[in-house]
Amino acid sequence: MSAVNQTWSHLPAEYAIPARAPSVHDAQSYCERLARTHYENFSVATWFLPKRLRQHFFNVYAYCRISDDLGDETGDREASLLLLDEWEAELNACYEGSPRHPVLIALAGTVREFEISKQTFSDLLTAFRQDQTVTRYEAFDDLLGYCHYSANPVGHLVLSLCGYRDSERQQLSDFTCTALQLANFWQDVSGDYEKGRIYLPLEDLKRFRVSEDDIAGQRNTPAFREMMRFEVERAREWFDRGLPLAGKVSKELAIDLELFSRGGQEILNAIERQSYAVLGRRPAISKSRKLALAARAALHKFI
Repeated sequence: MSAVNQTWSHLPAEYAIPARAPSVHDAQSYCERLARTHYENFSVATWFLPKRLRQHFFNVYAYCRISDDLGDETGDREASLLLLDEWEAELNACYEGSPRHPVLIALAGTVREFEISKQTFSDLLTAFRQDQTVTRYEAFDDLLGYCHYSANPVGHLVLSLCGYRDSERQQLSDFTCTALQLANFWQDVSGDYEKGRIYLPLEDLKRFRVSEDDIAGQRNTPAFREMMRFEVERAREWFDRGLPLAGKVSKELAIDLELFSRGGQEILNAIERQSYAVLGRRPAISKSRKLALAARAALHKFI
């Protein structure tokens, strides 16, 4: 068995590249199933999408989901790098007309219909490769460079599916996607540290006199909590920068943007509610709050 084949065993069996390519119908069903079972908010979000776009969103989500898992769920950096190379070869095959993986077979139709550049998809792989080799970020600008690859392409993909390709909307989308990424980082400080990563800029640890030992020991010191207050407010500023986008897109997409943006802001609120003590206690949004956000979005659909 080849090294690549062995590394696929680190992941769910259905992720592996099959020996024989499935039909387009089966490939699309695979993407829908993956989207609906792997992300609890995705089914809610698709309530507000035009029906003609749902399958395309399933296809894009499935690509992003597997790409992320290849970089994050193997527990083996060398294995992840091998898998990401194999996955990029499938991406290339998608654009050349000969993919075997169901996600890339389904995605090929989306790529053709919306003329999406391969670079947008490969940028995500750049971020996941970076996670295998870069585990600390000296400055906030360095972290923004990571978000350029890890988060912002997702917003560009969503805009492309909805018919928007201009730089103004892409820039506003970048603000929102970066804010969502930052909110996730601040929510998962302990979880990321267990994977060997610290996304909090080292310049901020020095400024607030927080040590890596504090993070390792899950010590929510006053200095650490003050640093997290600063990081939460910075993420809120990035959400604010992206707010004008909702007024520059269709009502359906604006509802989706509100749902995800409010969800990210609720993560920041959850961090604040526990006095910024995120170490050892991951802030979470309650199910009732998630339902309230969805209900609010649904109400706006009919106003």
